[in-house]
Amino acid sequence: MRFLRLSFSLLLFSSFTFAASHRPVCPGPAKKGDVRCHARVLTDDGGRPFEASGPVGYSPHNLRMAYGLSPWGKSTTTIAIVDAYDDPNIESDLAVYSKQYGLPSCTTANGCFKKVNQSGGKTYPAKNAGWALEIALDVEIAHAMCPNCKILLVEASTTSLTNLFVAEDYAAAHATVVSNSWGATEFTSETSSSYDGHFSTHTGKPFIFSAGDNGYGVSYPAASKYVTAVGGTTLKLTNNSGYSSETVWNGTGSGCSAYEGKPSWQTDTKCIRRTVADVAADADPFTGAAIYDTVTYEGSSGWFTVGGTSLSTPIIAGVYAIAGNAASTIDGSYPYAHRTYLHDVKSGNNGSCGSYLCTGESGFDGPTGLGTPKTPGAF
Repeated sequence: MRFLRLSFSLLLFSSFTFAASHRPVCPGPAKKGDVRCHARVLTDDGGRPFEASGPVGYSPHNLRMAYGLSPWGKSTTTIAIVDAYDDPNIESDLAVYSKQYGLPSCTTANGCFKKVNQSGGKTYPAKNAGWALEIALDVEIAHAMCPNCKILLVEASTTSLTNLFVAEDYAAAHATVVSNSWGATEFTSETSSSYDGHFSTHTGKPFIFSAGDNGYGVSYPAASKYVTAVGGTTLKLTNNSGYSSETVWNGTGSGCSAYEGKPSWQTDTKCIRRTVADVAADADPFTGAAIYDTVTYEGSSGWFTVGGTSLSTPIIAGVYAIAGNAASTIDGSYPYAHRTYLHDVKSGNNGSCGSYLCTGESGFDGPTGLGTPKTPGAF
């Protein structure tokens, strides 16, 4: 089976001349103890979600070509997506997305797709239009990156860390890789067993977290030293969908954790504690992905163009799933020993901190970490 190829450069940029800006799908900041999702939707000059009659944005073929992914993964591998609230249309929306791009069918009936609540049951939480768009992004991009992988969607009852960590534990017990496109402000007790303990006890289960989309600054759980923190780039392609270049996306999170200790595998000198991010992928909404979602969001449904580190996170989760090299780790250290398999992002910034912590530089930097996937070998 082959991907359907779009004349992407002409479609994307001619359509984007009508797109004025982008905004968060889940407004914030979140209140204490809660999180917000990190998706950003492209908008028109009236601030409304940008509408198109068909897909506008990077396709599975574009992203897989850019990041050197030829394998389609294994059906024995499961990517878990942890989000809040319910998307009642996700399975049918995934079917439309898969058909559009020539991806394998991924349904409950064929055993590829499974949706559960935070405890593994079938009584789902309330619907939320913003989080439904986040769920559509996460599920569809995970399927795009690893088309043969199974998808497990775990829906937490609310946006509280308490409920999301119940979902996290279920996901870790039933999946190979766990993808999370949400975060909260750091807090003093985050390193305790009540919080970091949900990640540190699962050897061989990579937890992938988005670094945030408010520019320079750190969010949790991306700050945890037991997860892979994913920053964001602006990805440009050649006319035949090959990799051209990347720069730092100015909205990505980065910086020094206020509380997490320095992991032994990070050797940068301006953070005495944990540095965010570890790796990165495309996140700029203006080079975002085409996503299909029929849960009406602000009067719109159908095809959206979505970015944010909510996009880069399931991209990286999919690469981890294809590679399968991190089975013995309990942290995000594997890429640090395999840097040659990454594109080094050397330009752009997400703030004015005056150092590599907010500026793309040769080697390691805050916004993009070690870089973006060149092949699956770094994961």
